[in-house]
Amino acid sequence: MAANNNVPPGMDKEQIFGMAEKEMEYRVELFNKLTQTCFAKCVESKYKDSELNMGETSCIDRCVSKYWQVTNLVGQLLGSGRPPM
Repeated sequence: MAANNNVPPGMDKEQIFGMAEKEMEYRVELFNKLTQTCFAKCVESKYKDSELNMGETSCIDRCVSKYWQVTNLVGQLLGSGRPPM
């Protein structure tokens, strides 16, 4: 009998696909929240130009960077089981 090296022990393909689907849903939701948050914070509601100006671009860059840092920190804390600082 050939072992399937791609499937973790005790899990079938349906469970793996279910987990992958949940992961994709989480990532899409995270991306949408990041986009909405940084857009609302950095881009004026009345558009003046067809492209982002330098200040908006810089703000979005910082916002996205901070959002990912916080998301990673929260993920690490939840994964480690440690209480928050």
